Amino acid sequence: MSADGPPRPPLGALPDSAELAAEQALCERARGGDRAALGQLLQSHGPRLFRAVLLPRLGSRAAAEEALSVTYLKVVERFDQFSWQAVGVYPWLRVVALRVALDQLRRRKRETVFQPEDLEREIDQGERDARDAVASESDGLALAKQRVVDVVGRLHPRYGRALTLRIIEERPREECAAALEVSTATFDVVLHRAVAALKKELAREPS
Repeated sequence: MSADGPPRPPLGALPDSAELAAEQALCERARGGDRAALGQLLQSHGPRLFRAVLLPRLGSRAAAEEALSVTYLKVVERFDQFSWQAVGVYPWLRVVALRVALDQLRRRKRETVFQPEDLEREIDQGERDARDAVASESDGLALAKQRVVDVVGRLHPRYGRALTLRIIEERPREECAAALEVSTATFDVVLHRAVAALKKELAREPS
């Protein structure tokens, strides 16, 4: 399944009663083994998982697409463990996706502003209170991005430009390299150093 699909409500918005009733019916069918119902749920929530959970934390479209595929597989394997709550299925899907992202960060140690411990805290929060976790999702991502924007201005201009293009504006690597007038391989080196400088600068800030 692709990361594209029908539009979802704004981040942080909870579905209305009619949407919840329809979703609950789908979930009951999916738990009963109806793969079409489960596929409909994944198609509905997949784009939001991709854009709001995986892509910002993993830092590249390829990594996020891989993680989304793994998330789908884990949901298919474990959906019998899902218990319906009044907030719908998305909070549960979000925790599954966060766990997949955490595994990927630990395994690959990708260059990203988000660290494994950041995702561990999010998973804990998501499991404690699904409603609050979803409601704060948009604010949390906005604050994380704004924190990067604030610190980027204190870095070497070349590093700041690389981070702005790749992390803040989420442009493809090839486009970032072209903007800096370097090869893709050279851009990867610049980005690696820029992220290291960013992390060092973030570490100096009071928690």
